Amino acid sequence: MSQSVLPSESEAGAHPLGPTRTPAFEARLARRYRAERNFRRIGLGAVAFSVAVLVFLLGNMLLNGISGFQRAELEVTIDFAASGVKGDPTSLAAPSAVQTLEMQGLPDIVTFFGEQQLGAQGAAQISDEAWRDVAAALVADPDLINGSKTFNLAATSALAGAMQGEGPEDLRALATRLSNEGKLDRNWDWGFLARSDATSPQAVGIWGALKGSMLTMLVTLVLAFPIGVLSALYLEEYAPRNRWTDLIEVSISNLAAVPSIIFGLLGLAVFLAIFPNLRSAPLIGGMTLALMTMPVIVISGRNAIKAVPPSIRDGALAIGASPVQVVFHHVLPLALPGMLTGTIIGMARALGETAPLLLIGMRAFVATPPEGFTSPATVLPMQIFLWSDEIDRGFVERTSAAIIVLLVFLLAMNGLAIYLRNKFEKRW
Repeated sequence: MSQSVLPSESEAGAHPLGPTRTPAFEARLARRYRAERNFRRIGLGAVAFSVAVLVFLLGNMLLNGISGFQRAELEVTIDFAASGVKGDPTSLAAPSAVQTLEMQGLPDIVTFFGEQQLGAQGAAQISDEAWRDVAAALVADPDLINGSKTFNLAATSALAGAMQGEGPEDLRALATRLSNEGKLDRNWDWGFLARSDATSPQAVGIWGALKGSMLTMLVTLVLAFPIGVLSALYLEEYAPRNRWTDLIEVSISNLAAVPSIIFGLLGLAVFLAIFPNLRSAPLIGGMTLALMTMPVIVISGRNAIKAVPPSIRDGALAIGASPVQVVFHHVLPLALPGMLTGTIIGMARALGETAPLLLIGMRAFVATPPEGFTSPATVLPMQIFLWSDEIDRGFVERTSAAIIVLLVFLLAMNGLAIYLRNKFEKRW
C-alpha cells in the first residue's frame, strides 16, 4: 500500500488545476481586495452623508419649527360679573352668540381690563382679534358670565418681535417690563392647529390648509388609483399587441416624465373651462393632481402584474377558472402590493406639488377652512410658499412649523399605505 505524500507549497502553486500564485497574480489579487474595501468605504460614506444631511434638515426644521408652535401672549384677568356682559346658556349656544357679545362691547371690555392690568401701552399691544378667544370661552362655558377668568391673549406681532430684540427701543423696553412682571410670555399655541390663514403671524393657523390637502388628496386617490389599476390590467392582460397599444404605452411613459406645471395648464384649460365657478376648489385640484399621478400608478401596476409568475395563471386556468377570475382572483391580489408602492410614490409627489395648483388658483387667501370639495381652499405646500414670502419674521417660524405638519401628514399617509401594502402582500 503506497503512502500518499502532500505536495510542497511550490508544487501546489504550479499544479495545472490550481492557481499559479506568481508575484503578478498576488499584486492583482491585492488590488482587487483593495478596490473592494474602497468600494465599501465609499458606500458607507455615502450612506453616512445622506443620514447626516437628513438629520441636519430635520434638526433645523425642528429647532425653527418648535418656536413656530408658540406665540407671545399677554395675561389678562377679566371680571365678567363686573363688566356688564349679559347672557344665558340658551343665548350663548345660539349661532350668533359671538356677534351678540361683540354688540355688547366685549372688545372694549377686554381693552378696559387690559389697560387696568398692563397699562395703556400694554393694552395697545393686545391683538385686535384676541376678544374672539374670550367669546369662545364664554360660549364653551356660559357659567363664566357670572365670574372671572384669567386669559392668555395673543399679543401683536410687533410685541412678539420685541421679545426677541427686534423693533423700536421703547417697544423692547415694554416687552422686558411685561416679561419681568409675568404678564408676557411665549406659550404653546394649540390654536395653530385649529385656525386658518390670517394677516398676522400671531393669529395664523394651519387647519384650513391641512383640511384642503386632505380633501385634495382624497379626490386624487379616488380618481387616480382605480383608473390607474384598471388601465394597467387592461394593457397587460387584455390589450392586443399592435401599434395603437404601443402608442398608448409610449404616451403613458412620456406623461410620467412631463413637468408638473404642464398638468396645471391642462387643469386650467379643461377643468376650469368646464367648472368656472370651482376655482381653487379641492375638486379641481384633486382632478389635476390625479392626471399627474395616474401614469406612475399605471407603470408600477404593469410592472407588478408582470412580476406575477405565469404558473399562477396556468394553475388557475387548469382548475377551471375563467380569464376574468384569473385576473381578479389571482393576478390582481398578488400584484396589489406593487401597485400600492407606485401609488405611495405618486401620492407623495402630488402632496408636495405647488406648480399645478398655482395655475388653478389655490394660492388664494382663505381665512376659513373649506366646508367641502367645492369650497375655496389651499393646500399645505401652497400655504408654506405664501408664508415664506412674507416680510414679517414671525412667519418664518410659522413656515417651519407648517413644514413639520406637512412632514407628519406625509409620514402618516405613507405609513397607512405601507400598512395596507403589507396587509395585502402574499408570498408564493
